[in-house]
Amino acid sequence: MNINTLFRHLRESVKNLARNSWMTFASVSAVTVTLLLVGVFLVIMMNLNSMATSIEQDVKIRVHVDLAATKEDQDVLLQQIESIPQVESVVYSSKEEELDNLIKSFGEDGSIFSLFEQNNPLLDVFVVKTRNPHDIGFVAKKIEKLEYASKVRYGQGEIEKIFKIVDVSRNVGIGLIIGLVFTAMFLISNTIKITIVARRKEIEIMKLVGATNSFIRWPFFLEGLFLGVLGSIIPITIIVGSYNSLYNTLQPKLDGTFLKLLPFNPFAWQVAALLVGIGALIGIWGSLMSVRKFLRV
Repeated sequence: MNINTLFRHLRESVKNLARNSWMTFASVSAVTVTLLLVGVFLVIMMNLNSMATSIEQDVKIRVHVDLAATKEDQDVLLQQIESIPQVESVVYSSKEEELDNLIKSFGEDGSIFSLFEQNNPLLDVFVVKTRNPHDIGFVAKKIEKLEYASKVRYGQGEIEKIFKIVDVSRNVGIGLIIGLVFTAMFLISNTIKITIVARRKEIEIMKLVGATNSFIRWPFFLEGLFLGVLGSIIPITIIVGSYNSLYNTLQPKLDGTFLKLLPFNPFAWQVAALLVGIGALIGIWGSLMSVRKFLRV
């Protein structure tokens, strides 16, 4: 297709949208409403997924080294832990560092623990992080069998419950978004189909005078693209503006906790680009599926 034909199709698609203004309004409204719902679910689920991932990444195994272990024994234990395939990293924390962290964690009330500085009862610790957070139980059991591993702690029982909740939340969220997108495609394709049904005579005449299927499809392809993009403008404006206000209001209150919202930039613009893409895809798909039956003349 040459450039002149493309411009001709662009002009025709714009004229058809203006000529069928009420149907254009109906189609754009359907895209707007459905994309607004999709966008809200995307923002919620992507933030929940980010928080869930953050929780998973913060889960670590604390291996308390036996008090009788010498420096050489600790080096051997370290090598044994690092040799486990599922282990990503091991960080050594001396009992002095453990006491300092304990004092800091209690804030002003932690000064009482400074009494133990001369006779520190804590143990040296290896902090172990696994490549896959779900392997933490398996790795912990292997470390428990190693010599000089006095205690192995990772929140057994609670961690498994958290992982289960996170997995269920992710699956439900993905299912809702997929279901909503397919519902949107069905509703919008039917709305666009009404527009095309009103122009079926035009399509039949074009076929009878020798127009090819691709020549007929192109204006409808572009119309669907324009409808999808136009329908995404209002949802993007609402979602970007609302998320900016929510982030500026809520994030300062979440500072210092494990809960963090995704940064406005670039997250909001990524969602905006995604909504434009979904809108364009839905519009194109709806137009092409609707015009197909009228090409059999």
